[in-house]
Amino acid sequence: MAPTRASRNASYEQRSMESRQRILDAAVQSLVEDGYAGASTVRIQKLAGVSRGRLLHHFPSRDELLVAAVHHLATVRMAELRSQSADSLTAAYDDPDRIDQAVARMWATFHQPFFWASTELWIAARNNHSLRSALRMSERRLAQSIHNTLDVLFGPVLAARPHYAQTISMLMASMRGAALTYAFDQRRPDRDPHLSQWKEIARALLAGS
Repeated sequence: MAPTRASRNASYEQRSMESRQRILDAAVQSLVEDGYAGASTVRIQKLAGVSRGRLLHHFPSRDELLVAAVHHLATVRMAELRSQSADSLTAAYDDPDRIDQAVARMWATFHQPFFWASTELWIAARNNHSLRSALRMSERRLAQSIHNTLDVLFGPVLAARPHYAQTISMLMASMRGAALTYAFDQRRPDRDPHLSQWKEIARALLAGS
């Protein structure tokens, strides 16, 4: 039996989605391995195993591709983290140990590929107006996904505490700065001396508030 138009369209859409995903994955890989300057469309095309026309069909602009790739991966990882939290975080919402668990999980996200790929884009955006514009809008959407994930990690009891927002802001800024040093000084993140300090500060701000 010959395939119907509907089945042909579905097959085409599936192939299109798969090629788009390969392009996004390749863009993140290139950013992490080659940096912003080295993440050319030719390099991404080669890693993705797609034609030039296929890449341009999905992403006519290199900067839009790079921003979309990083933020797609970050969004997926945030969704996975939210899904895993219900099973992997054992402390009750009102237990101070919940703070320690959430802070540790939060710190681990700064050692994922999307963090380093994002860092490449942030630095490049300093002197690139078009990249800065594309990044600004996308970062706002991603920030909401990140905060939603952190709300799940810390749980509704802690998220309702008066100092929760400033605690999250402080942790984000401090962890981002500390994570950057791993670019030239590789070590085990779970043994970073800042981790115990972040837990102590977060407990002081949240456990008793």
